[in-house]
Amino acid sequence: MNLQYADDCRPTSATHALSGGIMQVETPDTKAVVKKALASVGDIATLPEVTVKIIEVVEDPKGTARALHDVIKRDPALSAKVLKVVNSAFYGLPGQVASVDRAIVLLGLSAVKNIAIAASLSRLFKGAKKTDLFDAREVWRHSVAVGVAAKKISQAAGDVAGHDEIFLAGLIHDLGLLIERQAFGDKVNEVIQAKQAEQGTFLAVERQVIGATHQDLGDALTTKWKFPRHLRAAVGFHHNPEDLATELKRIGQIVHCADILCCQEGHGFSLTADDEEFTEDLLSSIGITVEQLVDVRDNMADELAEAESMLSTND
Repeated sequence: MNLQYADDCRPTSATHALSGGIMQVETPDTKAVVKKALASVGDIATLPEVTVKIIEVVEDPKGTARALHDVIKRDPALSAKVLKVVNSAFYGLPGQVASVDRAIVLLGLSAVKNIAIAASLSRLFKGAKKTDLFDAREVWRHSVAVGVAAKKISQAAGDVAGHDEIFLAGLIHDLGLLIERQAFGDKVNEVIQAKQAEQGTFLAVERQVIGATHQDLGDALTTKWKFPRHLRAAVGFHHNPEDLATELKRIGQIVHCADILCCQEGHGFSLTADDEEFTEDLLSSIGITVEQLVDVRDNMADELAEAESMLSTND
C-alpha cells in the first residue's frame, strides 16, 4: 500500500496554542458535553490509585527511586507486569531483571513510570463490551501500533532519548474514544456510519453528532488524571499538533504521523485518521523522509508483536 502524502496541510480541530502551555478552545456546549460524559463513565474516568501515586512520585522534584519502588511493590499484579515488560525483547536489556528496584536503576524513574502507566491502563480495554460497530479491543490494537510506530519514527528522526515517553504518548492518544464509547454508545455508531459514508472527517462528524471530539474528551480525562503536559498534548492534539505550544509540538507531531501511518495500514480501529495525509511540513518538522517512513512501516511487525504480547489485556 502506498503512503498517502500531500503538500497541503488541513487543520482538523478548532484549537489555540498558548506560549506557556496548551488549551483547547471549547464552546460552552462542548464543555457541558465533556463534563457530563466524564461524570457518567465512572470506573473508566478513575485512574488506578497506584498509577496516580506513581505519577506524583515521578513529577515531584524530590521523588526518588526508592519512593517509586515502594509504590509499585504494593501492587503485586502491577509489579509482575512491570517486570514482564522490562524483561521483554522490546527493551532488550542484557540478562533477566528480577526486581522493580533493579529495573529503576537500569531504566530510570521516567521509563519505569511510563511502563507502569501503560501496564495499568490496559485494564480499561480488557473484556470491553463492544457496540455494534465499535470494539474497544480494536482501539487497543491501534493504540499499541501507534505507540510502536511513534517510537520508531522518533528513532528514525535521530532522537537519542525519550523513546519510552513517545511510545506511551502513542499508546494513550485515543483514550477519549473509550469515554465516547461508554457515554455515547449509540451516537458512536452514528459517527462511524457517517464517517464510512464519507460525510466528513472523523472529528467533524463527532462534533456534529456528539458535540465534542475524542480529543476534547481525552484532554479532559488526562487533565483530571493530572498527567504531564506533554502526554496531555499528544492526547488532546494528535490530529492538529500545529496548534500546540512550541515546546509540546514535537511529541504531538510524531504521534500524529504514527496515527496516520497506522490508520492507513489498518492497525486496529482505523477510522479516525484513515483519510488524513502526510504533509511535507509535518515530515520536515519531525526530521524524517518519506523513505524513512516507509522503512518504519515495513519493519515494525516484530516490535509490534512483542508490544502486543507484553501489554496483553488478557493478563
